[in-house]
Amino acid sequence: MNVDFPGLGTLVNVGTIVVGSLLGMAVGHRLPQRTHAVVTDILGLVTLLVAALSAVAVTDAAFVSATGSGAPVLIVLGSLLIGGIAGSLLRIEDRLEGLAGRIQGWLARRSDVPRSDVPRSGGRRTARRPVVIDASETGQDPAARERFIEGWLTASLLFCVGPLAILGSLSDGLGRGIDQLLLKSVLDGFAALAFASSFGVGVLLSAVSVGVVQGLVTLAGVLLGSVLPDAHIAALTATGGLMLVGIGLRLLHLKQIPVGDLLPALVVAPLLTQLVIMLR
Repeated sequence: MNVDFPGLGTLVNVGTIVVGSLLGMAVGHRLPQRTHAVVTDILGLVTLLVAALSAVAVTDAAFVSATGSGAPVLIVLGSLLIGGIAGSLLRIEDRLEGLAGRIQGWLARRSDVPRSDVPRSGGRRTARRPVVIDASETGQDPAARERFIEGWLTASLLFCVGPLAILGSLSDGLGRGIDQLLLKSVLDGFAALAFASSFGVGVLLSAVSVGVVQGLVTLAGVLLGSVLPDAHIAALTATGGLMLVGIGLRLLHLKQIPVGDLLPALVVAPLLTQLVIMLR
């Protein structure tokens, strides 16, 4: 499917996430906590499935041919090590959580409106008395903050790290169509609905993350004028697949892997691949 302007695929993707999140938030409060837990576990399992399919790119023929039979696994390992060390030193995960917490607090304050008791007696309105709102009612309690952060980070990483996000955005920027992003939009829409029913408004905010990340990748495709070689794409896809494993483990409450600290690995992977190719 060809379009006249780059970026349409990302706009459609953002739209489906917003719609899915709003639907999830609308029906989420009607579901019992047990159902929320089941939905989250299902998403964790499906995330592991997507991660496995992405990680298989380490065996991609073009990747192996360009770097050698033993190099792909070492490139992915090196990318995660270098990226993880850099991310931990930069405290990316902590900074993302801090940013999410500040945004959640701002949204909670915006939602606070003055409320008054207005009892009626004999058809007459009595004097208004201010009501003191407990901190737990403003969304500032630790549980609400943690749920917001987890929803935003998890959804943002899941929607932005996948291979379709990179490949689809590059294809869009190069004018090769938005078919991949249309497929991703459908998947993200259903995932956002399920996530929002458990995590709430934080998932809605992930639409902004998707717009920024995919918009930048689309712009890179427009500026570069050519797509990355298949070997570099495979390295990035395999690295992203292992990061998705971390997300799946977090969703299943098995291990709180700081996936945010691993984000630099997505930049290191194609660079390290190019270095190996040059040294051969």
